[in-house]
Order: sequence, then structure tokens, then C-alpha cells
Amino acid sequence: MKEAIMNQEKLAKLQAQVRIGGKGTARRKKKVVHRTATADDKKLQFSLKKLGVNNISGIEEVNMFTNQGTVIHFNNPKVQASLAANTFTITGHAETKQLTEMLPGILNQLGADSLTSLRRLAEALPKQGRVAGGLEPIPAVIGREAGNTLDGSILLSQG
Repeated sequence: MKEAIMNQEKLAKLQAQVRIGGKGTARRKKKVVHRTATADDKKLQFSLKKLGVNNISGIEEVNMFTNQGTVIHFNNPKVQASLAANTFTITGHAETKQLTEMLPGILNQLGADSLTSLRRLAEALPKQGRVAGGLEPIPAVIGREAGNTLDGSILLSQG
């Protein structure tokens, strides 16, 4: 017991002697590395170059449909593809829109699952219209075929 107390006292003395820094000593500044978006973009482009992506020209818009009923819309994007790596890149300004905002223009792009969600949305809107009082009902979409889809979620339309 007495030895343990003595060891703690010796340890405390040693710690006091080894004190680094303190009053009057200069502080060590931590070097902060600022990352820029252009540096990240260059790294991304280098990685894509290693994958062997090719530019796909003539694409006017790209619509990506989410499970929540929203659409990520790219207008005049830069699209690159590597079929060997099963990789597609879409670069450009993205806008998140509701599915109802994109209607009539995207009906031919909708897949079967998107059409069923659109039907549910169309059935729900008249009920909300009665509660809100001023909304017009949206006609149900029936008998449409699924459009050209890539992987079921990314839609490319050429003009």
C-alpha cells in the first residue's frame, strides 16, 4: 500500500519535470489543408479517365426518378459512360422537382413503377383538392407504355 502511494508521488514528480509547453512558450500551429472544388474535380476526372469513359453527345436532358416521387432534372448535361465498368456520369446543374411539375413532357419516359406511383398521386390529389377547396383534379394516366429507361431509374432523352 505504502509502495503504491510512493510510486504515485514519484510519477507525479516525473510528469511535472517533463512538462512540454506552458507559460511563455510558443504554441504549435496546426497546418490546415484547404481543399478546393477544382482539386476534387481534377481527382474525379483523373479517376474517370482511368476507367476509360467516353463522352455521349446529343443528350438534351436527363431525368432521375426517386422513390419519394421527385425527379432530379439535368438540362443539357455532360454525359459520360464506361460500359466495361458499368458506370455513367452526369455532370451539370441539377434541379430537384416534383413529378407533377414535369408532367406532360415526361409521360413517355416513365417506367411501369413510376406510372403506378403517378396513378396513386393522381388519386390522392382530388381528395386534397376537396379539403383545400381550390385545386383541380389531375386526370389519371391509363394505358401508357413504359418509355426508354436505363437501369429503371436514369432516363436519357435525345433530341
